[in-house]
Amino acid sequence: MKCLQLRTVHTLLFAALTLAPLLEAQGWTAPGFCHGYNCPQFTAVQINQDTEERAYTASRWITTKVPSAETEDVKAGNYKLYNYFKGDNEEGTDVPMNTWPVLVTMTVGEDGSESNVSVSWFVSADTVLPKPTDPSVTEELRPAATVYVRTFSGFVSHALGQDNAKQLREALVQAGKSFEPHRYTGAVYDSPWDIIHTHHNEIWVYAA
Repeated sequence: MKCLQLRTVHTLLFAALTLAPLLEAQGWTAPGFCHGYNCPQFTAVQINQDTEERAYTASRWITTKVPSAETEDVKAGNYKLYNYFKGDNEEGTDVPMNTWPVLVTMTVGEDGSESNVSVSWFVSADTVLPKPTDPSVTEELRPAATVYVRTFSGFVSHALGQDNAKQLREALVQAGKSFEPHRYTGAVYDSPWDIIHTHHNEIWVYAA
C-alpha cells in the first residue's frame, strides 16, 4: 500500500511539473467535433479554405507502435490501448476513456514508404496513469507545436488518409509554408461504429 501511495504521489507531482502549461490555461472550450469529451488544447492561428494552422499546447498520450497504418494493424493497436485503459496495467484499474482523438503517426521515406507507425490515445493532464504491463504501451509527452490541419469526413481508411496528407502538403507548398516533409498524423474523432455523427477526421503536418 505504501508503495502504491508513493507511486501515486510521484505521478501527480510529475504531471504537475511537466504539464503546468496545460493546467494554467483557463477558459478553453473544446470544439464541437470532440463531442463533449476532453481534447488536446489548441489555438486557431489561421483558417484558410483547405487548411488550418493551430498552436497546440503540450499534450499527453498513451502510445503503442504498430507494423503499418493498414486497417488491421491500427485496429490491433487500438485494442491494445483499450485493454490498457480497461485494467491491463500494474494496478489492474480502469483509466477514464473520456477523450478524443485517436492518432496514427508515421514517418514517410523519400520513396513514399511508411515506417515508425504508432497509435496514440489522448490523456487529460490530471489523469493518473498506472504503469502498463505490456512494454509496447508507453506514456508519451508531446511538446507544444504548430500544426497544419486538413479536415475530411467519412469512414477513415489508410488510402483516404494518404490522399488527404498529399493534398495538405501540396497546399502548404503553394502557401510557402515550411513543414516537416517526412512525418504526418491522422486524427480520428469518431468511433468506426458511430453511425450518428458525420465522422470528423484530420491530417496533421508539423511546422518546421
